[in-house]
Amino acid sequence: MLWICLAAAALSFGISVTLCTAVRRLSLRRGLVDAAGTEAHKPATDTPVPNTGGVAVFWAIACPLIAAIVAVWALPTDTWSAWSPALATHIPGLKASTPLGGWLLAGLAALHLTGLVDDRRPLGAWPKLVIQLAVAATLAGLGGMRVLSLLDHWGPAGSVLAVAISIGWIVVVTNAMNFLDNMDGLAAGVGAVIAGLYLAATLMAGQWFVAALAALLLGALLGFLLFNLPPARLYMGDGGSLVAGLLLAVIAIRTAYVQTGDPGAPGDLTRLDVQLPSAWYGLLMPLMVLAVPLYDFVSVVVIRAAKGQSPMTGDHNHFSHRLLRRGLGKRSALAVVLLATLATGLGGVLLGRVPGWMASVLGTQAAAVLAMLALLEFGGER
Repeated sequence: MLWICLAAAALSFGISVTLCTAVRRLSLRRGLVDAAGTEAHKPATDTPVPNTGGVAVFWAIACPLIAAIVAVWALPTDTWSAWSPALATHIPGLKASTPLGGWLLAGLAALHLTGLVDDRRPLGAWPKLVIQLAVAATLAGLGGMRVLSLLDHWGPAGSVLAVAISIGWIVVVTNAMNFLDNMDGLAAGVGAVIAGLYLAATLMAGQWFVAALAALLLGALLGFLLFNLPPARLYMGDGGSLVAGLLLAVIAIRTAYVQTGDPGAPGDLTRLDVQLPSAWYGLLMPLMVLAVPLYDFVSVVVIRAAKGQSPMTGDHNHFSHRLLRRGLGKRSALAVVLLATLATGLGGVLLGRVPGWMASVLGTQAAAVLAMLALLEFGGER
């Protein structure tokens, strides 16, 4: 089934590149540009850049997903068996995942439209937050996209707690990726690295539907990156960063990241919401894979709060901005962030599959990377 995921990534990549080319030309003609520097968190430049890349990112994910859902239900089982007997065995599971796909498409579309409107006429932080909360509540409450479903055994209070935690996770990760969209190549690059890590994790766990989602996101972001690496010729805008953030949050929830058998034994993986794992530390996998975006999110909120500012006020205190002030160039700062994301994320992918002492080593490694970044930013003389 690996070839299915690779084909999904290639298809998404092709759609993304094609649409990026089209929307860039159309946006330049119609003046749909983001004169960078007009918002507090964006770099200053004299060259207006189209900020409609999110259209390509969204449709590069939505089109294959819609086509897959239609094909799963429209084509008879005999057709799937004749084409690929191995794939045919997964059709019942894919049909069972259709509601998940439908709710996810609705949530992605809602945030995409919100972002498109905000990219043209800023909505303000609070209206966007309310919409994000509504989408997260819908996905967690009605779409079943929540962590710690084992809390359902505690009765209604446990279920409410599980939904609340899931809503918080979805909103935080969505905004963490949105916060990263402040420098050329940053949000798309970090998102692509994380999508690749989750693709590896889901393939090891045999979760083909979630792996396909990660592959679609990976392809869409890599196609967009061709236009977004510094100096950027196209921005994704909120119409893209909110989509990438929401999809990463959902993939993190649905990924199998705990070991139900003996730690280190192959296979036999399940999500935390299936049963209590023996390798409980696998729960920390999403925190390690998403460590760098969360580090940026938390540090920015702390800095703004220390200055008496609203956490949702745009500024130049993001992780990438702080690296630039330390003397790094844009490409160097981008490389540092991407490599740090890879360094922490690789350990997270393996976390639920190793014995406890190995998990401690991986956790220490991730903490050391974040500590090194903090020293690079704040230590010594400026």
